[in-house]
Amino acid sequence: MGLLREVRDDIQATLERDPAARSAAEVVLFYPGFHARLAHRLANAMHRRGVPLVPRGIMHVARFVTGIEIHPGATIGPRFFIDHGMGVVIGETAEIGADVMLYQGVTLGGTSTRRVKRHPTLRDRVVVGAGAKVIGAIEVGENARIGAGSVVVTNVPANATVVGVPGHIVAFHDDSNASIQRLPDPEWERLNDLDRKVQELHELVEHVEEHLGLLHENHHAEDAGARTKT
Repeated sequence: MGLLREVRDDIQATLERDPAARSAAEVVLFYPGFHARLAHRLANAMHRRGVPLVPRGIMHVARFVTGIEIHPGATIGPRFFIDHGMGVVIGETAEIGADVMLYQGVTLGGTSTRRVKRHPTLRDRVVVGAGAKVIGAIEVGENARIGAGSVVVTNVPANATVVGVPGHIVAFHDDSNASIQRLPDPEWERLNDLDRKVQELHELVEHVEEHLGLLHENHHAEDAGARTKT
């Protein structure tokens, strides 16, 4: 695939995924995710050829301009889209497949100080929500969705939806027929149980207070009756 074709595909991906994008000219001029991807193409090509310093310099300037930090060594597939983009960080050994979408504040980070594969691999059509952190040399399967603010430190199977800290699977989806298979969520169930217990205790306290109030009224009535007789 030629460079111009890749750039055109990136523009088209932005137009398809962002309803706020009105034209190709708007994407080219004002979309930081598009600018960061252009800079990364150049930096990555130089990085693979062993050019020292310059690739890092290119991405350093791109970070200053766009608010997006991508290491020149990261591998990024076609039709990659970053929505808004501020605060996105993509590490050196990260691998990103085709049609992947990241929202602002996403981190594809590492957990090792050794020169090994230490950043995530995102397969095709993965969507990562705003502020999510995907950490370590883990794999996120095709069509997976990572909820906003989640912290993911283990592998995610294809078609799964992951939320929470730490991230856990709450559903599997099938885009071919728009079906969703929701999984039991033990944490949510425990919260619901706790809420029911609190409600039961609240009702019990109200019942006791009502009963004590009646006893108090009866006691006053008896005292008043006794004083009347005397």
